[in-house]
Amino acid sequence: MLKYTQLVLDHFKNPRNLGRIENPDAEATEGSIACGDMMTVYLKVDKDRIVDIKFESYGCAANIATASMMTEVVKGLTLSEARNLDWKDIVEKLGGLPEVKYHCSNLAVDTLRKAIDSYNKGKPKEKRE
Repeated sequence: MLKYTQLVLDHFKNPRNLGRIENPDAEATEGSIACGDMMTVYLKVDKDRIVDIKFESYGCAANIATASMMTEVVKGLTLSEARNLDWKDIVEKLGGLPEVKYHCSNLAVDTLRKAIDSYNKGKPKEKRE
């Protein structure tokens, strides 16, 4: 049986920023071949700052918890700051994860980066983060 921290369990049972943003400025969907989990991230951006972020997820407790924590960490950050987030930052903020579940934090960060890249592709070159 996997041991999760109380914070992981709280983010799993009470995910923050769960859902969809209507008319997002960017969105991305990624999946993990390691376990079949899927995640979609939606962004609202104002002056290159993430003003709202939501996610939808199909997966295990660690997948939902890492997505939830990732949204909490990046809300309010600039796109550059958010893009520099590392999967280890999410694991640390959650108080740890079993090593076998590290790929979940990778999925959260990879999906975020894909959404940021999608946003930047739609902007004029001189305004990209």
